Amino acid sequence: MQTRLEDRQQISDLITGWMHRDLGEWEQLRDLFHPDGTIEITWFEGLGSDFVDGSMRMGASDLRTKHLIGTPVVTFNGDKAIVETNAMIVGENVKLDLGCSVHNRFYDLVEKRNGVWKLLRRQSVYDMGTFTFPQGPVEIDKATVAKYPREYVALAYVLEKSGFPLSRVLATRGSDLEKTMKAEGAGWLAA
Repeated sequence: MQTRLEDRQQISDLITGWMHRDLGEWEQLRDLFHPDGTIEITWFEGLGSDFVDGSMRMGASDLRTKHLIGTPVVTFNGDKAIVETNAMIVGENVKLDLGCSVHNRFYDLVEKRNGVWKLLRRQSVYDMGTFTFPQGPVEIDKATVAKYPREYVALAYVLEKSGFPLSRVLATRGSDLEKTMKAEGAGWLAA
């Protein structure tokens, strides 16, 4: 029982360690992933280490983001676990005077290797979002908005206008992509 409590605490620290991204603490962010760990979110799909490099580029741009991370729900099977965590992404492009607030859920496959839990695969399900206007209303390009699902259109728009375009459609609440993601995760956990 004590070991499982320690595992839960280590996983909770791993998930809330996403704060390193917002703080520009790149090596600590890199350390959240196993070397073969991957991530699939709005603007990036690939290895965690490459994501950190991309995040460094984003951190040097006019785009600012902050992630508010909830308490993770963990399902264990030995040294593997599925972790689902409510989060909120707040973004703003200071030159565009345009921002967004998006609610998502991180869906993580984590593994304990050599006594340490790290991310093996991070994905996201997007639940809902809105535009924010820090300096008052600005014009929104309706053609760009029409390209994305409502659940993450505000985030996708701000990312695209900031030079970080999306390459494909992502999972939204109740979508077939979310169902597939969870089915694959359950298969991985049971194996």
